[in-house]
Amino acid sequence: MTSHVKNTLVTTAAIAGALAATTLFNTTTVKADTTSSAPVTTTTSATKDTAIASAQAKVNSASAAVVSAQAAYGSASTAASDAAAKTAAASASAAATSAATSSAVANAQAAADSAATAKSTADANLAKAQSNAAATSRAKSMTSAAVVSAQSAVASASAKASDADSAVASAEAGQTVTANLMKSDHPTQASDAQQYFATKTAIVKLLPSGQVQITIPLTSGLEYLTEVSYNGVDATFTKTGDHSANITFTADPATSYTLAMTIDITSVMPFMPIMHEKALLDVDTTIFNGLLAAKSDADAALTSAQAALSTAETNAATVAQVASNAASAATAAATVASDAAVVATSAATNLTSAQAANSTAQAALTSAQAAQSAADAVLATAKANLDSASAALTSAQAELKSAQNIVVVTPASSAASSASSTASSAGSAASPATNSAASTATATSNVASSASTTTVTSAVVATPATTKKATSSTPASSTTAKTLPQTGNENQSALVALGLAILTLGIYPMMKRKHA
Repeated sequence: MTSHVKNTLVTTAAIAGALAATTLFNTTTVKADTTSSAPVTTTTSATKDTAIASAQAKVNSASAAVVSAQAAYGSASTAASDAAAKTAAASASAAATSAATSSAVANAQAAADSAATAKSTADANLAKAQSNAAATSRAKSMTSAAVVSAQSAVASASAKASDADSAVASAEAGQTVTANLMKSDHPTQASDAQQYFATKTAIVKLLPSGQVQITIPLTSGLEYLTEVSYNGVDATFTKTGDHSANITFTADPATSYTLAMTIDITSVMPFMPIMHEKALLDVDTTIFNGLLAAKSDADAALTSAQAALSTAETNAATVAQVASNAASAATAAATVASDAAVVATSAATNLTSAQAANSTAQAALTSAQAAQSAADAVLATAKANLDSASAALTSAQAELKSAQNIVVVTPASSAASSASSTASSAGSAASPATNSAASTATATSNVASSASTTTVTSAVVATPATTKKATSSTPASSTTAKTLPQTGNENQSALVALGLAILTLGIYPMMKRKHA
C-alpha cells in the first residue's frame, strides 16, 4: 500500500470521527452565553428544527463529498506517483540507451559513410571498366571486320593469282595457234616451203624468261629442208618420222618472225641449186604478253593481302585479348561494386537500427512524460474537487452553526420561562462536553492535515458555538436563567464519548505514523 493510500485512509477515518462527533453534538441544547459573539436569531421551534435539519443534511452531503474527494485525491496521487516513477525509469532508460547507442550511432554513421564512399568509388571504377570494355569490344569488332576484309582480299588475290598461274601454266604447257609461212619479200604470198608445213599451225609455249618457244610441225620434206634459223640462231629439229620433224626456236613474243631456211633438192633435181631463202612465219605469240606480269602482280597482291590478313589477325588477337581483359576487369569491378553496395546497405541498416533504438527510448520517455502530465492534471483536478468539497463542507457547517444559534421564543408565561431556564441549564451542562468534542475534532483535523505527505485541505467539522441568550420581549423573561440540573443528559454524554472514541481511532494511526 502506498503512502498516499495510507494518508487517505487515515484522513478519512479522522473525518468520519469528526462527522460522528458533529452529528452527536448537534443534539445538545444551546446554552445562553452573554459573552458569545455568534448571531442570535429568534424564531419558532419548528422553523429552527427545519433549519437545523436542512443544514445538517448539507453538512452530511458535504462531508460525504469530502470523503469521496479525499479518496479520488488519494487515487490520483497514487497514479501521479506511479507515473512519476515510470517517467524516472523511462528517463534513466533513455539516458542509458542514448549513452549506449550514441557510440553505436557514431560508429554506424562512420561505417555507412565509409561504405558509401567505397561504393561510389567502386561504381566509378565499374563505369570506367565498362566503358573500356565497350571500347575494346568495338575495337575487337572492327579488327574482326578487318580480318574478314583481309581474308576476303586474300581470297580475291588468291583467286587472281590462281587465274594468273593457270594462264601461265597453260601458256607454259603450250598452245596451238595458226601459223603460215609467207614470202619475206611478199608477205601476202605463201612461201615455197609452206608445202612442207601442211598443218599451218605452230605450238607456242611461254618460257619463264618471258620469251616464247615456237614449234613448227614439219609434215614432210625433212630430207630437203636442211636448216632453219632465227636471228642467226639455228632452230632445233626433233624428228617425228622419216620425213617429218618439229622445228623449234625461241624468240620474244611477236606477231611474225623472219626465218632463214636452206632447201636442198638436188637429190631429186640435180640441176636445181641449193636455195637459201627467207620465209616470214606469220604467228601471233603476243597472246602471252602480260601473263607473267599479271601473274607477278597477282602473286604480289596475294602476298600483300596475306600480309594484311596476318597483320589484321595479329591486331584482332591483340584487341581480343585487351577486350577480354577489359571484360574481366568490368566483371571484377561489378563484383566489387555489388559487394560495396551490400556493405553500404548493411551499414545503412545498422545506422537506422541504432537510430531507431535511440528514437524508441526517447519515444518511451515522451510517452511516460505525457502520462505523468496527464496524471498530474488528474491530481490537480482531484485537488480542486477536494478544495471545493472542503469549502462546501465549511459553508454547510457555518449554516448548521447559524441554525443551531437560533433562539426559540415562546409566549410569555411561567411555563415558557421555566422551559427556557431548563433549556439554558441543559445547554450549560452540555456545553463543556460540546466544547471538548469540538476541540478534539479540530485537533484531529489538524493532525490529519499535518500527517499527510501531500498537501491536502482536510475538512474540519465545526461544532456548535456557545450562543448568547436572546433578550425576551416579555418582562418576565428578562432575568438571567439559572443552570438546571443535568438529569436526562446521560445518553447525550454517552454519544459524545462514542464520537470521541471514533475520533481517537482515526487520530491514533496518524499520530503513530507521525511519531514513527
